[in-house]
Amino acid sequence: MSFANFGLSTEILKALKEEQHFSPTPIQTKSIPLILQGKDIIAAAQTGTGKTAGFVLPMLELLTRGVKAKSNQARSLILAPTRELAIQLGENASQYGRFLSLRTIVVYGGVKINPQMMSLRKGADILIATPGRLIDLYNKNAVKFPQLEILILDEADRMLDLGFTKDICKIFSLLPNHRQNLMFSATFSADIRNLAAQLLKNPIEISVSPENTTATSIKEWIIPVDKKLKPDLLVELISLYGWTQVLIFTKTKKGADTLACFLDTKGLKAAAIHGDKNQASRVKALSDFKNGITAILIATDVAARGLDIEKLQQVVNFDLPTIAENYIHRIGRTGRAGLSGQAVSLVSADEFIALHEIEVLIKRVLPRKIIDGFEPNHNVPDSGLIIKPKKLSSSKKILGPKKNKGLDLQPRIPQSFSNRP
Repeated sequence: MSFANFGLSTEILKALKEEQHFSPTPIQTKSIPLILQGKDIIAAAQTGTGKTAGFVLPMLELLTRGVKAKSNQARSLILAPTRELAIQLGENASQYGRFLSLRTIVVYGGVKINPQMMSLRKGADILIATPGRLIDLYNKNAVKFPQLEILILDEADRMLDLGFTKDICKIFSLLPNHRQNLMFSATFSADIRNLAAQLLKNPIEISVSPENTTATSIKEWIIPVDKKLKPDLLVELISLYGWTQVLIFTKTKKGADTLACFLDTKGLKAAAIHGDKNQASRVKALSDFKNGITAILIATDVAARGLDIEKLQQVVNFDLPTIAENYIHRIGRTGRAGLSGQAVSLVSADEFIALHEIEVLIKRVLPRKIIDGFEPNHNVPDSGLIIKPKKLSSSKKILGPKKNKGLDLQPRIPQSFSNRP
């Protein structure tokens, strides 16, 4: 199948050809026809499956058939949880709509609001916004919604995780009842289903991959190493494997800045991106990384969603995430849209429980590799996903409670860990 089978305009097809996108991905095959029919949908797709084009392309097509946006009004609204994702969505809309006469505006916090208010005076066919800044603009009468035709929530689960539920409900109360609603999420959690039930109208459910799985195009492995040796090991890996572009995740903002400074002392140009950085520096760091000016980008989990770095082949978890699901979102920055990628995690002994929770989530044990010269003094135990039930004595078999037939997925915590405060 080709994109031409969907009935998209020649202008959109021309843009897709220039981007070298010739065949739709499974999520695009399922979502585009339904959106063009005006259906409300709720879609789950793991990161890197092409879901952005899955809603941007039909949105562009539908907008070409309507009336241009009036002053301070928006015809379509895409809500995004982070500034980085909002910026990326704006780039995607501009790329796919480059031959269309549609006006795209991206608004987010962390920058002055007045330029955004000025831009909205000309109206927006496509308005991409973070929830907080959108409400600020509405309160200043900078944006109105009588013309709104399409509402899209991207990374809806992430928005709930970040505490945007009240903002989302507030925004929904401002919109006209007659509109098309699209919700995209990495998973179908109970909270997401509840939100969809309240806000969408008879939505059609789309899912193209099992929940909480990683893409098969990503090669994943871990390196057990003592915590104090992680920085030097990272330098060794970059040299050993000749990585020319690598995205590194740390657990804390301070850790990201410290690691960037350390790598700079080793002659490796690195930049950190996290919530304490101002918007201008975050945009510059991401732009330099995409354009090859900076070879190493170090990020906290604020960047785990929404970063779309073309052909990124290497992701490193310098620290394991404290929330297991974030592992999937982190490594999903590579292996996107069918391309191959690699994700390596540097794991110290005190991260054993986090490792176990990740392996339980993805339902498999990650392969291990020891690097010469970095053998750990404090070993990382095998997590043991499936633990055989202990044999009971005959008396316990008769008198004891009925044995649970399910798998025991609790971590086997060594004695040295169990007594720690």
